[in-house]
Amino acid sequence: MRISPFLLLAGVVWPALAAGQSGPLSLSVPTRVQAGTPIRFGQATVRLDGPWKFRTGDSPVDAATGEPVWAEPGYDDSQWETMDLTPMAGDDNRGMPSSGGWAAHGHAGYLGWAWYRLKVPLPVSTRIPLAAAELYGVDDAYQFFVDGRLLGGFGEFDKSSKFSRPPKTYSFQVLMFLLPDGTGSQDGSGAVTRTLAFRVWAGPNGLLRGGGVGGLNGGPIFGAADTVAAQVRVELSYFMWNAAYPPFEMLVLFLLALLALGQNLFDRQDHVYPWIASMLIVTGLYDVVQLLSYAGRLDFTSQLLIDDVLLDPLLLGGWAMVWWMWFRFRRPRWVPWAIGAVTLMNAAARLLEDSYMVWITTSLAHVPLFREIAAVVRVLGIALLFFVVALGIKRQGREGWIILPFALLIAPQQFTGELPLLGIPIVFVPFGVVIFIGYIANMFLAGAIALLMLRRLLMSVRRQRQMALDVKQAQEVQQVILPQERTTLPGLLIESEYHPAREVGGDFFQIIPNKAEGSLLIVAGDVTGKGLKAGMLVALLVGAIRSTAETDAEPGNMLTALNRRLLGRSDAQATCLALQIAKDGAVTLANAGHLPPYLNGEPLPMEGALPLGMMEGAEFSVMRFQLEQGDKLMLMSDGIAEATDADGHLFGFERVNELLLKAKTVAEIAGAAQAFGQEDDISIIAVTRTAVFEPSLA
Repeated sequence: MRISPFLLLAGVVWPALAAGQSGPLSLSVPTRVQAGTPIRFGQATVRLDGPWKFRTGDSPVDAATGEPVWAEPGYDDSQWETMDLTPMAGDDNRGMPSSGGWAAHGHAGYLGWAWYRLKVPLPVSTRIPLAAAELYGVDDAYQFFVDGRLLGGFGEFDKSSKFSRPPKTYSFQVLMFLLPDGTGSQDGSGAVTRTLAFRVWAGPNGLLRGGGVGGLNGGPIFGAADTVAAQVRVELSYFMWNAAYPPFEMLVLFLLALLALGQNLFDRQDHVYPWIASMLIVTGLYDVVQLLSYAGRLDFTSQLLIDDVLLDPLLLGGWAMVWWMWFRFRRPRWVPWAIGAVTLMNAAARLLEDSYMVWITTSLAHVPLFREIAAVVRVLGIALLFFVVALGIKRQGREGWIILPFALLIAPQQFTGELPLLGIPIVFVPFGVVIFIGYIANMFLAGAIALLMLRRLLMSVRRQRQMALDVKQAQEVQQVILPQERTTLPGLLIESEYHPAREVGGDFFQIIPNKAEGSLLIVAGDVTGKGLKAGMLVALLVGAIRSTAETDAEPGNMLTALNRRLLGRSDAQATCLALQIAKDGAVTLANAGHLPPYLNGEPLPMEGALPLGMMEGAEFSVMRFQLEQGDKLMLMSDGIAEATDADGHLFGFERVNELLLKAKTVAEIAGAAQAFGQEDDISIIAVTRTAVFEPSLA
């Protein structure tokens, strides 16, 4: 009978947490018993180190029972070799003692099936429930038999071909098996002998990726069921403590990804942040895969392919692209293409390597060629990463040096399958927690990313403040170049109102009197766009208006001159209207796509024309009329008619016409449009011809 490890774990983890225990429970070492020695119970579990009978290959199947012959208690295994599972000096990567598996006993490099058999003598009077558990790990999957009866195993065995097809393998878990009732076989001394047998599968993925050694890494523990259960609970607590780091790292990486996305909202011009967030998520997926593997939800082959074929190439190529974008490189242009090509080659080479190992071959002899091809491609990817970091150090110095430790650690992380074969450790166990070399690289990565994002955030804030200061100064300049809100000239009263939609507006107007002739020139318009760019175009046009008016104030010539100034400038167009009022009230009006003025509340009938900056040699509509005493001429931008309320309704020209009949000042008209819902710049100029000529106050 197989007992779930999670039910056993509940009996030890919660009491340990309640007692405030901060580390893993210590694992007491079971008493070692050699084969042939009768087992006595009552003090502790015993560890069955053997020597076991061992044989490579798989058992034939009994035609009558359909069960493997090598599991039967009466099978003669005297010709099999013996294998002692006594732990060797030193610990393996789980911090547990190991016998070195069959690789340390003359079968290094062997892949496939193998069997272990051991006869365990028990006192004839034993009636307490007995159990067995394998605490020390098995590479890679196994089935456990007692007296020829299959009690269970670790791994997913195909029931339709349970004695031929290799099983799916998973990360090691501790399982407990209750021995069935049975008398076993008795000898002359009165002892009862139970026959234990392990059918083990070791595939190439386990041997080549995890530094596995093949078969049993130590003898199983054996004893009274309650004592074995207690020992299993202790081991499971140790296993859970070993697995404590991945969820912590995953949380840190995903939180950093959220911070990167948040910083992208703050600074949309820097496109590196979505890349950083994506790569932090990819890096955190290693921990997700590891947790699924620990929980037995992901088989080892799937884990191998996800890590090797998908995540490892993305990790190497993706971070190289992140740093390329981080330093804002544009040259050499071939680098991004090379990174993409090497990433695809890396994935293809690893797919070929892993597919060959997992599905095609059962011998390590044919694998080196594919491993060498994949290694060469990885070296190319690492070289590209270091090339980008070296360019970063050359250009920006400090930021490049911050990234360098991560780059140094990602190189061995790409060769975790090869380093153990060279005797280089890839796993460390400080305070009982398993730390892989990839975890250490990710620690440096998280620290470097946090430091770099904080530094760039401070630089971005400083830049935003400088931009805000520039906008404020542009706003002040624009206020200086605009005329006063109320101006009186001989025979004319001029009112104006200006409300930009942003800090800097795109509407403009100039009121330029000619004292020698007694005439007045008014130029008003609206450039495309809003904000600082529109404000710069306004400054350009105002300067052009002032300089042109000194030599030629005729409205048509004025628009022609302004049109030349805007030609050839990308996205630089403007609607504009120029009118000249003579001393006797005669008005000459030229229009370039602007709204026609209103005379005494009625729009003047003007022909349409192209805006400024559209084409060279454009012709503008021109009209002439007389401004009598008491007449009121109103010039306004489209920001009034295009005001929009919360429901999306336009202010419209009907409301404009009503306002012109009711409102007494331009401030009332502008205020009504603002209250309705301002969307664009609002500018209004009202010119009234007075009956009495007054001296100029300007």
